[in-house]
Amino acid sequence: MNKQLDSFSFGDTPEMADRLLGLVLAGVKTATTSSCSDPAIQHSDVGKQWTILDGQGQSRAIIEITKQTVRKFNEVDADHARKEGEGDGSLEYWRTVHKKFFTKEGTYSPDMKVVCEEFKLVKKL
Repeated sequence: MNKQLDSFSFGDTPEMADRLLGLVLAGVKTATTSSCSDPAIQHSDVGKQWTILDGQGQSRAIIEITKQTVRKFNEVDADHARKEGEGDGSLEYWRTVHKKFFTKEGTYSPDMKVVCEEFKLVKKL
């Protein structure tokens, strides 16, 4: 590769990063949701490629953003929740874990703006 890609890991703990990365590598997780206040969102557009890091900060995969929408937290639908690939894939599960995550981050409100991104796995590293 002739240019360095921006990188990130999913979640907020090494264990979560490894678990969610595993879902990406298995083809189960093809979407993610971020708070609009996340600075990385400023640099993410459809077509952008990212290097995904594991819980130890090692590069493990390259993904490419294929779709991006901004909506309120309480407007995220079951289809997006399923594409996130977490838990039982239900919207109820998605709302529970993301409310907890965004509350811990200090950004949660039912009408907060979130960025829902879909992506494809380009390469396993």
